Amino acid sequence: MDRETLARIERLEEQLAFQTRTVEDLNEVVTRQADQIDALNRRLAALVEHVEELEDAAVGSAPVTKPPHY
Repeated sequence: MDRETLARIERLEEQLAFQTRTVEDLNEVVTRQADQIDALNRRLAALVEHVEELEDAAVGSAPVTKPPHY
């Protein structure tokens, strides 16, 4: 092979190595974000459950009325 072909092959190999590293880095980010989303979904579900429990407990209490000065 001539020098030009070898140089082109070397550039392609460098680009491939760079793109491979970029894909690996992005995969790490996506995996970390998926874990964070899962944790947030669990916390949101717990909060929703807590709010529903509070609403159920408040149903039996006295109705909310405006104070006389309104």
